[in-house]
Amino acid sequence: MIGKFFYRIWKTIDVAGRLMIGLIALTIFILFVRSCTSGPDLPRVDDGAALILAPKGVIVEQETYLDPIERAMQEAQGIAPNETSIYDLLDAIEYAKNDDRISVMVINVNSLQGVYAGISKYQDLREAINEFKESGKKVIAIGDYYMQGQFYLASVADEVYMNPFGMLMFEGLGGNNTYFKSALDNLGVNVHVFRVGTFKSAVEPFIRDDMSEAAKEANREWMGDLWTHMKQDLAASRDMSVEEFDDFVENYLVKFEAVNGDSGELAVQEGFIDKLMTRGEFRQYMIDMVGLNEKKDSYKAIGHKNYLKAVRPLVELPTNKDTVAVIVAKGEIVDGSRKEGVIGGDSTARLIQKARLDDKVKAIVLRVDSPGGSAFASEVIRSELERAQNEGKVVVASMGGVAASGGYWISATSDEIWAHPTTITGSIGIFGMIPTFEEPLNKLGVHRDGVGTTKWTLAFDPMDGISPEFGQLIQRSIERGYDRFLSLVAEGRNMTKEEVDQIAQGRVWSGEDAHRLGLVDQLGDLEDAIESAAKLANIGDDYAVKFIKRELSAEEIFIRNLLENAKAEGKLDAVIAQLNNGETDIIGHVLGRAQKIVNIFNNFNDPNHVYAHCMCVGE
Repeated sequence: MIGKFFYRIWKTIDVAGRLMIGLIALTIFILFVRSCTSGPDLPRVDDGAALILAPKGVIVEQETYLDPIERAMQEAQGIAPNETSIYDLLDAIEYAKNDDRISVMVINVNSLQGVYAGISKYQDLREAINEFKESGKKVIAIGDYYMQGQFYLASVADEVYMNPFGMLMFEGLGGNNTYFKSALDNLGVNVHVFRVGTFKSAVEPFIRDDMSEAAKEANREWMGDLWTHMKQDLAASRDMSVEEFDDFVENYLVKFEAVNGDSGELAVQEGFIDKLMTRGEFRQYMIDMVGLNEKKDSYKAIGHKNYLKAVRPLVELPTNKDTVAVIVAKGEIVDGSRKEGVIGGDSTARLIQKARLDDKVKAIVLRVDSPGGSAFASEVIRSELERAQNEGKVVVASMGGVAASGGYWISATSDEIWAHPTTITGSIGIFGMIPTFEEPLNKLGVHRDGVGTTKWTLAFDPMDGISPEFGQLIQRSIERGYDRFLSLVAEGRNMTKEEVDQIAQGRVWSGEDAHRLGLVDQLGDLEDAIESAAKLANIGDDYAVKFIKRELSAEEIFIRNLLENAKAEGKLDAVIAQLNNGETDIIGHVLGRAQKIVNIFNNFNDPNHVYAHCMCVGE
């Protein structure tokens, strides 16, 4: 009876899934027929319209690749990655700055998530928005409520508004790790850890039940640096002192009680919010400013993605100019080939090779946003960059939000390293970790036995443990890998190995501290790094900048464009909304969090079990 019950449940789920796939496939087919009988319609930019920047999810250097149909399916289930490309946002701001049709910018932060490892991205956006303001155009920010990351971006606006029932609070930077040692002990799982470095805390969750004092010391320091920069920027944007900002944060409860728990009134009173407005009031305020779009019954506006479709060239024209190539390395570093969102050693090396073989490319800028990963794959990438240098190309590393451990490894021997003051970098150290399950299996009555021709044949079996000799082998490999890491950094940054070792040991640094210690040459953004690369290559000021990317197949381009048109027309969203029926948000959130944890372990594929990963960034 129980078996039949669960069988029926599974059949129901299976039928529902097939129905979902069928409906999406039918929608795609209908859109295909329509696309064959009509040309593409470019979005219209009304005169005097507002440009809306409404980033969704996390702002990233590179959006994670998903097969277009798979993305549609995940959106239907509410588990698709929410990401917005920082370069799309920056391009939209740059175009709009000089576009007479755009009269004002509206920043809507309601769907924006995460700032923890991306403060540098927010700083780049804030700088671009300030340049937009210098063109004489107003910037307005609106939010139902503000988390500190959302307000960090919104605060740069000329006017900041919030819903009367909204809330603004600053919690500072920090975070807890989850520790599994006792749980693993209770399960009988043996985690064999091999590491080098006092501060290499990536493995601590598996060998401790709490954070070590060394890890706490390092984390406090870099978090303190980042928080100081955030406070200074926020205070300057709202025309207050850092001391006034600190007073608001530290005495928030007292101030909150003084206004009878009205967070909106408190935010206005303290100068963080200019005025409280309902959605309807803000809509009317904007209609009075830019005019009415009668079709949408709202103010004249265009979102940044549609705006880019209207103004960005459809095809990148070839050029004969000397070129600075930019290659984005975003995500964990793994062995083999990967698509966007994960750094494959082989696939990234192919992008570098493409730039190396292009005679017009005189310099390569590697834009790194990575906590590291496989040491083997990191060396594959670094070696290909070194080959480009040996053939006369200038190589400059530009660090984004995080470029630690393997992210630093691939940057180490660049001609120049640039970072933001708020970049998370360093973590020069490596580790290995092998779990074995012999104890729980023995308790279940599962045993392993066999023979081999040498002592190495059965030296490692996840179901039967590892031999002492194999453990020695891995530890020696880790020590050699660390020595290699130190040598690369010493060579690239003109230091001795002993000097590097003193500031390495797996310790994480802010970009500001890394610059002081000599691990970073210059502080600045990607644009600064590109200009410096051109200068080092002696190509003058008249040069082209080209992002080297994986080329999409004809099928990928066709399906992507088809689904984008469908979303623009609202057809696909309608189908997805019907399938979701508003019931998958919580499940999707839980599945998404679980998938992130699983992905970290799935990406541990180094052939030598050796990893340069900081695990220093949470979301």
